[in-house]
Amino acid sequence: MSRSTVSTVRRLLSLLYPQRRWMLGGAGLALLAALAAVGLMAVSGGFIAAMALAGAAGLAINYYTPAAAIRLFAIVRSAGRYGERLITHDATLRGLSRLRVWLFRRLIPLAPARLSALRSAELFARLRADVDALEHFYLAVLVPGSVALLSTTAAALVCLALLPVAAGVLLLGVVLAGVLAPLWVQRRAASDAARFVLAGAALRGLLLDALLGQAELLAWGGVAAHSRRIEALAAELDARRSRVELFEALGSALVGLCAQLTLLGVLLFALTAVHRGRLSPPLLVLLTLLVLSCFEFIAPLTEALARWSATLTSAERVFGLAERAPPFREPRPATPVPSRPAIVFEGVGLRYEDEGPWALEDVDLTLAPGARVAVVGPSGAGKSSLIAALLKFYPVQRGRVLLGDQPLAALDGDALRRRIAVIAQQTVLFNQSLLENLLLAAPQASAEQIERAVNLAQLDAFVASLPQGYDTVLGEGAARVSGGEARRISIARALLQDAPVLVLDEPTEGLDAHTARGLYAALSSAARERTVLLITHRLSGLAQLVEEVVILADGRVRARVPVEEYLASERS
Repeated sequence: MSRSTVSTVRRLLSLLYPQRRWMLGGAGLALLAALAAVGLMAVSGGFIAAMALAGAAGLAINYYTPAAAIRLFAIVRSAGRYGERLITHDATLRGLSRLRVWLFRRLIPLAPARLSALRSAELFARLRADVDALEHFYLAVLVPGSVALLSTTAAALVCLALLPVAAGVLLLGVVLAGVLAPLWVQRRAASDAARFVLAGAALRGLLLDALLGQAELLAWGGVAAHSRRIEALAAELDARRSRVELFEALGSALVGLCAQLTLLGVLLFALTAVHRGRLSPPLLVLLTLLVLSCFEFIAPLTEALARWSATLTSAERVFGLAERAPPFREPRPATPVPSRPAIVFEGVGLRYEDEGPWALEDVDLTLAPGARVAVVGPSGAGKSSLIAALLKFYPVQRGRVLLGDQPLAALDGDALRRRIAVIAQQTVLFNQSLLENLLLAAPQASAEQIERAVNLAQLDAFVASLPQGYDTVLGEGAARVSGGEARRISIARALLQDAPVLVLDEPTEGLDAHTARGLYAALSSAARERTVLLITHRLSGLAQLVEEVVILADGRVRARVPVEEYLASERS
């Protein structure tokens, strides 16, 4: 076992450690049920043989004790298997729930800087499919492995007491069927099992692309080509699954062959012992059934090890994501965020990759408390990067950003973002009611505050048109609302936050000119005494909300002028 594999197993065990009592209890019940099953088969076989011999010879026999033992073993086996299924699956689900929460908490500090390169399908696959695959670690590896080891050890001790040479034959068969055969299967299936996980993640990504980009694929005639890529990946997935299942079948056949050969070997020595009078015929039956029953618990090991590489790959994908270094190390203790701060960019340089182009370069910009400034410029000028740096989403490589007299490095990121209300260019609404989407920004907001925010965002008519008012569910991806309505819901949510700084990234996108002017006027009233930073391409109604315009180009501040002067220059 490689060092990385050992490290991964240790991490899995450490995460499952809080469930250790449930896990040990489940494994204990599984072992109890296994021993009861072995005892049931062996004792019942020996009892039937003894009864047959006694009947043929006309002898009396004590059948009370073995009959009671058989009933006891049957009850323990049934109860143990039921309890084992109940407890092991409960422990597994509890462990997976804990693991998923642990991973999600690790992802939060990484977003968006360390996760932007991953597609949403890839993130979802690691959160769901990869975490779910880790159930095999306990259910298919730890429990069967420990049961097989302990039950065969107990059976070997019984064999040793009855016929020592039979114990040696049993141990040889166990090594062949329980160690060598599963390891052979694992080695042969390792590559396909690991690639199966990666191909499954890639297929989920293609399927999500097909769903989200359906309109573009239809418009540009790309459906056939995308379908071929999906079919090719699905075919690869099926081929790798088939090869893994082939090796599992071969492993099961090897276990069966080893079981029969072991049984044959034990019979040869046991029959000789019976012939010489060292072993009674009923004990011969008991011994052979005892040996044969051991392989029932060895059989699952081939499938477990065949899928071990897939489980290990899923674990490495989960831990590889969780181990990414966050873009910021939050200060402990953090400096309190100023209540009405100025915003200062001092020689800020930001790029998203180490060798990539500068998104911001030597940016110097100051916004006094209550200032209202629009930032304009062509696409790629650095407007959204300015917001990303202010919100502490991406680290700056040069210069610094200050809130009041405090650099962002001294402020807690969550506390900072609670003081800055953002209307992002890409509106995100959840598949919940309108009210729940609004309360995301201010869970304790009163009905009066909600009504005021809705009025300012010009959502009155929209709310009145909804069949269930505020309780109307907006649908997956806000499918039941238009782009303009989604934008105004986002604006109402930001106004509810009541933060001293209001950042608006293209707030009038998707709105007609008349509505945009009305919205700017409403925002001007709502943003009284707030610092406003507006990112926009549109000039209509601009003077109603801002006083100055900052012109960005190629990541640099080119000019800062009064809004009337800028509008006059654009008209001329």
